[in-house]
Amino acid sequence: MKPHSSPSARARTSTEDGDSESTGARGRKVKVGRAETRDKAEAGGDKSERGGDKRERILDAAERVFAARGFYQARVSEIARDAGVADGTIYLYFKSKDDLLISLFESRMERVNAVLAAAVAGLETPTEKLTALIRTHLELVKRKPEVAEVLTIELRQSSKFMKEYASPRFGEFLKLMASVIAEGQARGEMSAQVPPPQAARMLFGIVDELALAWLLGGNEHVDIDQAADWVCALIMDGLKPRPQARYDGAPPTASAQERPEE
Repeated sequence: MKPHSSPSARARTSTEDGDSESTGARGRKVKVGRAETRDKAEAGGDKSERGGDKRERILDAAERVFAARGFYQARVSEIARDAGVADGTIYLYFKSKDDLLISLFESRMERVNAVLAAAVAGLETPTEKLTALIRTHLELVKRKPEVAEVLTIELRQSSKFMKEYASPRFGEFLKLMASVIAEGQARGEMSAQVPPPQAARMLFGIVDELALAWLLGGNEHVDIDQAADWVCALIMDGLKPRPQARYDGAPPTASAQERPEE
């Protein structure tokens, strides 16, 4: 998978309360800094100092800073400042900035998988389930653009993730899609021409590219809700059962083609 480069220019301005506002890939204003940290400290009380909560605060801060600054430009000190912890505290929970990004990915993908599993629960047919997966995936991109930007753009900037990480949560995501396609093939609703794991990756490639285009500013030209309808139509038509059970790689013979009338 070829990494997509994130936008190089991300605007940053200061606010009156000492915070800073950065402009992410889609021109969103993302506030990071002292005011947000102060608000959390006032609202959190003693609970905010527990280890699990502190780790989540760091992950939440990393999500904002990575989306606003970009992975390469983001500094651990900025994440610590946004989370309201000392710089060294970050390294009590994460080995490096790459490790923090990977942990953020696993945390957010766990949530995504839970939302997708809930979206298909109770649905009867594989076609209904696959449609729900596509629509829900793109709805999440629209509702959670900061998360989508980190998962779709910034994650690819980590060479450690791209080269070394097995990504079990993403594997669960693909297995969910593949299981629905396998069920559709078993029930005769979907073609068996493509193995379910490969079909799931192809489907992900389509929705991932649409999400990328939308996040990088294509939302002016791409209606992501309408795009969900198009993807569903394209995928469902492509997965329709065909007379030939499986594609064997050979081109159709002349006898199998419709001959023009003499």
